[in-house]
Amino acid sequence: MEIIELHFNDYTITTDKLKMDIIAIHDFLSNHAGWCDNIPFDCVKTAIDHSLNFGLFHQSTQIGFARIISDFATIAYLGDVYVLDQYRGQGLSRKLMDCVMAHPNLQGLRRWILLTSTADWLYEKYGFNRLPKPEIYMENYHPEVYSSKK
Repeated sequence: MEIIELHFNDYTITTDKLKMDIIAIHDFLSNHAGWCDNIPFDCVKTAIDHSLNFGLFHQSTQIGFARIISDFATIAYLGDVYVLDQYRGQGLSRKLMDCVMAHPNLQGLRRWILLTSTADWLYEKYGFNRLPKPEIYMENYHPEVYSSKK
């Protein structure tokens, strides 16, 4: 897949997996995100290896991330979206989401999926809505899976 890079001011958004700071991503997800506490490093690495990733960098420091799981034809799951606290309020999450939603391999999809409890105001700007028929959705959820992998 073609690598996309967007440069603005002192920031870069890239889909280049080789530029992702997996240690920084793991630290945020495991210790600060709240939705995947204690996720093992190998889990994060495997997830990145098998996803379309968007890294947000200030100069050479990774300060944000978003990950897409998709078949690139019908459906995409948006997950692990974050911008570090000290960089929030500058429109960077919106810039990151603009880049995700404009990616050429993610156009014309029938369905996008997202789970969030904190930033619905952001995702609503991109067409995400609450489930109109939550009764048709099912899940097999294991919230303690990472605590058993230590």
